Amino acid sequence: MHALWVAKPANIRYLTGFTSPEDAKLLVTESDAVLYTDSRYTVQAEQESRVPVHIARWDAVYEHAKPLVTGKNVGFEADAVVYSAFRGLLEGLETTLRPVENVIEPLRGVKSAAEIETLKRAARIADEALEATLPMLKPGVAERDVALELEMQMRRCGAEAAAFDITVASGERGAMPHGGASTRVVNDGELVTIDWGARVDGYHSDCTRTFAVGEISSELKQMYNTVFDAQQRALEAIRAGAKCFDMDAVAREFITAAGYGDYFGHSLGHSVGLAIHETPNLSFRAKEERLEVGNVVTVEPGIYVPNVGGVRIEDTVVVTESGIEFLTHTPKHRL
Repeated sequence: MHALWVAKPANIRYLTGFTSPEDAKLLVTESDAVLYTDSRYTVQAEQESRVPVHIARWDAVYEHAKPLVTGKNVGFEADAVVYSAFRGLLEGLETTLRPVENVIEPLRGVKSAAEIETLKRAARIADEALEATLPMLKPGVAERDVALELEMQMRRCGAEAAAFDITVASGERGAMPHGGASTRVVNDGELVTIDWGARVDGYHSDCTRTFAVGEISSELKQMYNTVFDAQQRALEAIRAGAKCFDMDAVAREFITAAGYGDYFGHSLGHSVGLAIHETPNLSFRAKEERLEVGNVVTVEPGIYVPNVGGVRIEDTVVVTESGIEFLTHTPKHRL
């Protein structure tokens, strides 16, 4: 491969510093790189990009790029280029195209000190915003109102946006891991799961807490404490060099032994950064991946029982030479 056509927004931002990568493409050759975007971003791209910028209508981009790759093998991000875009590349560049995956992502997986500081800021803002929001979490409040207040508080604290659509899932809706926030009203004696995060300078935080509203049943308490203990065991096991598969297994085996194995369907965690889901993943599918110093990962076991409710407890940590450092600090405890 002699060149790479970069289409993923997070990869473009990582390589160039351009903060509107959804409307850009990047061509990286053996000797140079060019950021392509349109005239709406002329000033912004020139101010932000660390690589040369070419402003053009999209139908003219290939005219500029073609001479740079004539006779070369050009890789393209196969998981980010739809078929119509592939046809445009093929016809516009008139060269050999090779589908590639996971070329830039390993570089993004190990965070620099500056990136970690930004992630800490995002996590701190999210923590402060939830603290300001929690007094309204009581019987009679609608999930959607809690989510709206939480997002407003994050923006007041300095976030450019929420990191993703906030989940506030109460009662039986807690069995939906990504249930969003509905008009449902919180009732006494229920669990409420809140999954939220802040985006700061393009970087995302991610945290989940499950709260008891009033006195809950022994069944819900058992579910909660099982998840709490599973997360504690996984956090204690994380270290540089550990297999991601094994980290997932620590929590999964504990939850299974408690009788809830069928109700923990997702992976233990994922990396975060310029995207909310990055690699490496703490997953039962990640049999070869190992953690490295500088990886920033979530640890989020959960139990989701239909018609009963759900529990998830999530923290984001950075892998260090000696273990882990927490980025999220919202309090949690056994029930």
